[in-house]
Amino acid sequence: MQEPDTGGERKRIPSTHISKLQLTDFRNYTSLSLDLRPGAVVFTGENGAGKTNLLEAISFLTPGRGLRRAPYPDVAREGSADGFAVHTTIEGPFGDAEIGTGTAPETANEAGRRIRINGANAKADDMLEWLRVVWLTPSMDALFTGPAGDRRRFLDRLVLAIDAAHGQRALDYEKAMRGRNRLLAEDRRDRAWFDAIEMQMAETGAAIAAARVEMVRLLTAMIGRMPETGPFPQAELSLAGTLEQSIGDMPAVELEERFRQALADGRDRDRAAGRTLEGPHRSDLLVRHKPKSMPAELCSTGEQKALLIGIVISHARLTGEMAGSAPILLLDEIAAHLDAGRRAALFSILEELNCQAFMTGTEASLFSSLAGRAQFLTVDHGSVSATVLPDGMDP
Repeated sequence: MQEPDTGGERKRIPSTHISKLQLTDFRNYTSLSLDLRPGAVVFTGENGAGKTNLLEAISFLTPGRGLRRAPYPDVAREGSADGFAVHTTIEGPFGDAEIGTGTAPETANEAGRRIRINGANAKADDMLEWLRVVWLTPSMDALFTGPAGDRRRFLDRLVLAIDAAHGQRALDYEKAMRGRNRLLAEDRRDRAWFDAIEMQMAETGAAIAAARVEMVRLLTAMIGRMPETGPFPQAELSLAGTLEQSIGDMPAVELEERFRQALADGRDRDRAAGRTLEGPHRSDLLVRHKPKSMPAELCSTGEQKALLIGIVISHARLTGEMAGSAPILLLDEIAAHLDAGRRAALFSILEELNCQAFMTGTEASLFSSLAGRAQFLTVDHGSVSATVLPDGMDP
């Protein structure tokens, strides 16, 4: 990863934004076409109207399964026989682009989705050349108290927003590990087969660990640029994992060999367990509330939310500085559990980031301080229209 610019006055990062969003048979949308503006975009409507579905559609403009991690058949509108389609027009410092993704009848399954950029077939990683997408959803509110797997996925998503190769490394590691676990479950004893799989796991596993360590280092430096006393407290980040904790203590080749040997020595133990018990798939991201010197999982619900927002904001700033373009932020129900002061502070930070930020909420009044600075849209069960703002909120 390239080092971000941390010297002198903070530069204003160029903005990338979606100027048009078109959906076909996506969740509860039969057909939708929206013209969108740079900056803040606020979707309001009652629960279940389809606000989060719009954010999910945008989240498919980056590698992976989107913010819900849903199977693709579940994404297509119920009753649709042709899969779903998301088409966007992107404008930014790297030029304009037409990016489309979705499934067709022959691909509307777990195998994947098709991606086209400017009319040509493309890979998922190719989308990162045009835009980066970062999100925060209510399901992430339990990040610090939930299982370690959720925090690993969160961290890997942070890495992927900056390091396009990270996704492929993770896929290669998971594929090799599934092969090893299958050999263990079938009680195979073919040493050459194990050796080949474990070599691949060692190479990709060490690279995954190194990328995570680098992300924590860079993100820690960015968090350090936040005010020590502010609405979103600074977080202390660290990693728990055999590989991650050894990064920097030895050359990469030696780390790979040590992990490979550990896998070979642990075959009997893993065979008894029926799965691989050591590797980056067992690591954890540890977070502490720095001002209070307290583990995040022991903080109040409000403090945990503020910590998480601070991490996501710092990562968005880091992504912008390293990618050369501000990321697109998806903030689902972001205002519901913040007081007026924190809401206003968040909106000011988003404006300073110069990013297109999509936010959802049940009431437009929650975003009153954005009046005149944001595009307000009302979502009503498959349709989207301009919001009629309450009295006192200038359009």
